[in-house]
Amino acid sequence: MRFSGGVKWLAAGVCAVFLAHQAQASNPLQIKTDRGKILGKKSADGQVREFLGVPFAAPPVGPLRWKPPQPAAKWHGVRSATAFGNRCMQQPIYSDMVFRDPGNSEDCLTLNIWTTAKDKKAKQPVMVWIYGGGYTAGGTSEPRQDGEHLAEKGVVVVSMNYRLGIFGFFATSDLASESPHKAAGNYGLLDQWAAIEWVHKNIAAFGGDPANVTIFGESAGSFSVSAQMASPLAQGLFVHAIGESGAAFGSRALSFPTLADLERKDETFALAAFGSTSLSKLRSESAEDVLKAAGAVKERIFTPDVDGYFLPESVPAIFAEGKQAHIPLLAGWNKNEGGTAPTTVEELRVIAVTDFAGDTEEFFELYPARTDDEASLSAGDYRGDRFIAYSTWAWLEAQANGGSTSVYRYRFDLGSPGDLHHSAALGAFHSDDIEYVFGNLDSRQGAVWRPEDRKLSALMQSYWTNFARTGDPNGAGLPNWPTYNAADHWQVMHLDPQPAARPDAHRARYLFLQRRWSHKSGT
Repeated sequence: MRFSGGVKWLAAGVCAVFLAHQAQASNPLQIKTDRGKILGKKSADGQVREFLGVPFAAPPVGPLRWKPPQPAAKWHGVRSATAFGNRCMQQPIYSDMVFRDPGNSEDCLTLNIWTTAKDKKAKQPVMVWIYGGGYTAGGTSEPRQDGEHLAEKGVVVVSMNYRLGIFGFFATSDLASESPHKAAGNYGLLDQWAAIEWVHKNIAAFGGDPANVTIFGESAGSFSVSAQMASPLAQGLFVHAIGESGAAFGSRALSFPTLADLERKDETFALAAFGSTSLSKLRSESAEDVLKAAGAVKERIFTPDVDGYFLPESVPAIFAEGKQAHIPLLAGWNKNEGGTAPTTVEELRVIAVTDFAGDTEEFFELYPARTDDEASLSAGDYRGDRFIAYSTWAWLEAQANGGSTSVYRYRFDLGSPGDLHHSAALGAFHSDDIEYVFGNLDSRQGAVWRPEDRKLSALMQSYWTNFARTGDPNGAGLPNWPTYNAADHWQVMHLDPQPAARPDAHRARYLFLQRRWSHKSGT
């Protein structure tokens, strides 16, 4: 009888363990990744599963400072994934950036996932977001970039932190020498690549389709998308790309420098700030002291570079040679990228002579200035072209002229309310699109949104997620968005309360800038 009772006890115990494992396996908030198990949470309405602050690489601290991202250590048990990880080291540069994370840290290489998929059988399209901020600021915890509402459109949304400023884009000859690839400087771009690789390996467990990944970003994030398309390392990891305001094609000052140029500038900085270029010395400095020293530099020197590894050549050269990812591209910019500032006819004439000596007559045909009011508008147009529009146009042209994929171009026109520094009458300003794309209008403090804003936000979410799904933004009930090519007269979708596609009205302007700037941007 004792033996029989023991068998019953043992059977009951085995059953209890089995049921416990079954309950654990069926918990939709617990996911097994290649590094270990994580436990997420549900959104307030219960429709979206959220997994926040998930490590995709080892903390780049100590001897790993200024090293390519290394695999995250495996962990035992179940790791909480219910709060954003720290943002990467940065100065408080942009007043419109609001964060929900614990603060700055070098230990910042985490990502977030939002999904409505019930299980791994869903195979939803995946959208991987790369934030902007001039490669000097930004983070995934910003409310305007929260992926919850976009995920409700039937896509899995992922966002990652990547190293910024001096921590992400610092190069010396010693750093290049210690690299097996003799490369240095692009650690932030390599972080993005590592996160996209993590997605490729793990996203199926969250209901995403690793064979249908779209990368998208705004400003520096859009520059990054163009660079990821050009890099041989990222080939095959994504099948669609979306760029919002910017590309690594450069105007006068926005091209990526060579590794040698970056080394010279950064070594000069290191000697002045720390009295040494010794890597052991520089890596022994506290993150706070490194950030403070970098913040005192007036020149913008901590940028991506043509390092010979992540980027074997300049981005324009790679596209010109047809070595980029031949995938569908949707890209554009906002109407008022250049902002507003009173400018007289004479002041614009000085700009024209300085930037376009010998071609001022053609400049004024394209940027007219018969009165001071007209000069102010043209100056804003030129600032926007120099800052963002030309580089995005050159990227679209390069991909469209490749001829093997579909390209779609937009201009976001609607001027939003609630920003005291920009006139809604002049159209959308730089970064104005983020809340619309993510469906997070209410995250902008102080803005009083109109019905047309909410309608346009819903439209843009549909276009963006349709494109992620099929490589084509069009869908039932949406205004037709034609491809961007010569045969169709270079159609541009204007995103405003009455969205419609029209032939490019400013093509002559960009062809003029291309003639003057292309040799300076590596083409």
